[in-house]
Amino acid sequence: MTARKAENDMLMRCASAARNPAETAQDQREANVFRVAAMVVQSRLPGEAASLMQVSNAYFFQHPAERLSAADVVQKGWVFNLPRLRDMLSFKLLKE
Repeated sequence: MTARKAENDMLMRCASAARNPAETAQDQREANVFRVAAMVVQSRLPGEAASLMQVSNAYFFQHPAERLSAADVVQKGWVFNLPRLRDMLSFKLLKE
């Protein structure tokens, strides 16, 4: 899988969780990415950010030791950089 495909898949999952707080994070990676995504879109899209955080928190309620800092999420390569995540996810959510 190419980096662009992986990034697009991640953005699609974030957009889905942002629109549907009944979504579930499939694993530690998704839960942490949703949490970071919620933080970076909070000022532009507070409702969507709340949904992302709700989905993330539901996962961490069951797996509290798996929560990572935003810096660790970037360091692991799960998010390439925060401004890019903010801009691309905001665009995706506002366009659809």
